[in-house]
Formats: sequence, structure tokens, C-alpha cells
Amino acid sequence: MTISGSSEPKHVTQQLEYISGGLKRETNWWGAFVIGLAGTILVTGIAPVMVTSLGASSVPITIFVTLTGWLLCLFLAELAAMMPERTGGSPSYAYPAFSRRWPKFAKHINGFTAWAYWLGWFPVAPLNMILASGYLADRFGFNTTAGFTPVHTFIAWSTLVISVIGILLLFIPAYRGIKFGAVFATVLALLSMIPLTFIAVAWMFNPSVVNLGELAGFKHVDGTSFFSPISGFNWIQVYIAYGFLLTWNVIAMEAAACYIGECSNPDHDAKIAMNLEGGYGVFIYTLVPIAFIVVLGAKALSNSALSDPKTIFVTFAGKVFPGIGGQALNWVIAAMLIVALALSALNAIMGSGRALYQMALDGEFPTWFSKVNSHGVPSRAMIFNIVCSLVVVFLGGAVEIYSFSNVGYTVSFLPVLIGYFLLRQDRPDLRRPFKLPEFMKYVALALAAIYFVFWLFGGLWYSKLGNVEIYYWAGWATLLAYLPLYWYRVRVEDKRKSASGAVSSKTA
Repeated sequence: MTISGSSEPKHVTQQLEYISGGLKRETNWWGAFVIGLAGTILVTGIAPVMVTSLGASSVPITIFVTLTGWLLCLFLAELAAMMPERTGGSPSYAYPAFSRRWPKFAKHINGFTAWAYWLGWFPVAPLNMILASGYLADRFGFNTTAGFTPVHTFIAWSTLVISVIGILLLFIPAYRGIKFGAVFATVLALLSMIPLTFIAVAWMFNPSVVNLGELAGFKHVDGTSFFSPISGFNWIQVYIAYGFLLTWNVIAMEAAACYIGECSNPDHDAKIAMNLEGGYGVFIYTLVPIAFIVVLGAKALSNSALSDPKTIFVTFAGKVFPGIGGQALNWVIAAMLIVALALSALNAIMGSGRALYQMALDGEFPTWFSKVNSHGVPSRAMIFNIVCSLVVVFLGGAVEIYSFSNVGYTVSFLPVLIGYFLLRQDRPDLRRPFKLPEFMKYVALALAAIYFVFWLFGGLWYSKLGNVEIYYWAGWATLLAYLPLYWYRVRVEDKRKSASGAVSSKTA
């Protein structure tokens, strides 16, 4: 279905045409917000890595990149309200923006952007299930470090089995539709974000365990200057490299945009869901790492064991809540992290599946992905996510998956941000239920440039700093896998359809 602006007010002279996603409108801003919390919950994985790697020097770069994520949410709020029938979130808004100036080029922009976004989001499910399975195995006494390990994997059998079962179970609420998924996500969000929020602010009410001097000068974990080099990289390269790692996490609050097309009133819901998501994301991503630093201190953070989320949260909570200890504290923290990781994995299955679905409708991906089930959701695209997630489980670790996945994620926003500028520049009179100030179109271009630097240079430098070059280049190989899938659609399926149409016409 092609949607245009024919129902717009008379004073609006321009129209925006695009292909509708056609999914059921069975949620509202709350549903989009709670499922989108999957992006904010990624703080549980990145905050420990940042503070144990960089110490207090991680705070400025974390705050900066997180603020760009809020800006991204604002841009997506305007675009989502303009194109309420599109689904799949940010990548789906690029095509209509480029189609007027470069119609032939626009379809490639559309396909590449959606595929890159998919590469950025689908690995969240296997990564989170690996982490969650580790916590479950620890709580129930399974050995995850010794014994029989599968050939060609870096993880134990118990972790592998729990991860696979977890991914398959999360497919159930994803398959049942947005209404059921939103209810399920609300339960998970309340069980995880309430304790996480409490942890983020609780240290403020116990000054006896706080040392604000740990933030002085924003020094590295070893006490060296903020401007000190690391492993042969100067300070600018270091923060750009870690900016690459951060963008995979802290701008993921944009995930709420994937569900605006399924809201009952997108004009109203887009601005609320995206603003709330961005604001809450800044709150969490700023306070959690600061809390770790001022409570635990550089000496404790120099212990690499704290890079494990469960370890650092248990250690932190033990200092802030000294009355709770031992196994009780371990169970509380493990339960919070497992539920949080499950919510994020659910969104990874649902959201990136919608991006593939919209890409198939637009003509850049095999038609197999364009089917929806009886619940009105793209089940085939989500099944594809499940299969790919089961493969990625074998990568085994967080930093490895970050490096593999972010080859696609950050670059997917470049066409969207440039597209935002083009829509403002070329079609100023389009219907915009939510509209940012005019100067923001230049901010969008600046943000695209920043993300380009993080993606290209940061990715190369971090792959060396983190010793994950093989995973980084595996991400590039996956990104390029878009080409044969696109060629199959246009050179096989579309030609077959065209030939079939010609034969029917002659017969008639």
C-alpha cells in the first residue's frame, strides 16, 4: 500500500509517498516506551566495561555519546510522526527522504540502512542470553568454566543450552503480536528498571560510601591523566575507539521508534515515547557509571573481574546496602539482570524483524520476509532472527559481539540523519505533527559526521585495542551479505513476477 499526504490540511502543498508497513495498531506510547527500554537496559553491559577499562575518564565520553542518543530520539520522533505507517524504526525513514532527489539511489539507501540496522540489533538477543545463562548457571551451581566445551566454541555446554532455550522461549511473546508483547515487556520492564533506577540513585542517600574525589580530573583507572595514551594510541584515538563501543549501547534507546507504526495515535505517541526514552536513557547511562566510580573507587575498578556485570553490581550493592549481604544479595542482583537482559533480547527479536519486513515490502529483500502471521506481526523475519541468533551464540563474549554488531548499527543512522536534513530542506511544508526548531536540521548533519567518525575510525582502532579484529571483519562480511539477498530479489523474484505478469497479459 502506498500512502500519501492526501488527507493533509489544505495549506500543506507537499506530499510524502511511501509504502505502508500495514501492521496492526494495538499499542500506544507506553507500549513503544517499555519495549524500547531494551536499549536503555544495555547499560548493564557497557557501564562495567567502560569504568573498569577507563575509570573516571570514561564519564565525559559516556555522557557525550548518550546525549547524542537523546538527540537521535528527537529526530526520530519527528520522522515517525510524519510517516506513521512505516514500520521497522529508524532505517525505514531514509528511503522517503532520498526518493525525491535520487529515486534510483534511494532504494539502495533503503536496503543497506535496514540491513545494517538489523546487523546492529539482532545480536543483542544472543549476547544477552549468554550473559543471562551465565548468571543462571552461577545461581544453580552449573560449572560454566570447566568440563566439556563444544568444539569450535568459547562457551560451556550449560551456557550454550540455556542460551538456546532462552532465545526460543522469547520467540513466543514476539510471535503473539505487539499487544501481547507490550504486556510481557511491561512486566519485564517493571521488574528490571525499578531496581536498576533505585541502584542508580541510592548512593546519593548514603554519603558515607561516596568519594566524589574519584571524579577529580577524570583520570584513568591507573591514576594517569585523562589525556594519557593507551597501548600506543593517543588520547583522541582512545576516546573515539571507545566511542565506537558506546554507540552500540547508549544510542540504542532509539529502539522505541520501531513500534510507533503500531501505535493507535502516532501523532501523539511518537513525541512522548521518544522524548521519554531519550531522557530516561541519559539519566541511567549517566548515573550508573558515576555511581560505580564514586562508590567503588579506582583501586577496586582496576580489578578486571568487575567488568562482569553481575560482579560489579553485587560489589556495588554490597557497599551501598551493607545490611543485605551474601546469597540474598546475589539472588536479587542476578534476578534483576536476567529480567533486564530478557527484555532487551525480546526487543532485538521483534524490532530488527520489523526492519527486514519493511525492507521486503519496499522491494530490497526476498518476498519471503514480507509475510505476517495471524497476530499481524512479521513472524518469518523474526524466525530468521532466531536462526541467526543461535549462530551468533557461538561467538561467546560481549566485546566480541559488540565489535561484530556495531559494524552495522552506527552506520545505519547516517542515511537517516542526512535524510532528516533533506526532508527539512526540500519539503518544508510537509505535515509534521511534532516539529523541532529549524536549526536542528544542521545539528542532524553534525551528528551524522560524529557517528561516521566513531563508526569508521573508532571501529578500526577499537578492534586493535580490544584485540577483536577477527570479529570486526566478520561484521563487515555480514554487512556485505546484503548484496546477494538484494540481487536475488531484483534479478530472480522480480523478474519472475514480471515474466508471469507478461504471460497473463498475453493470455488475456
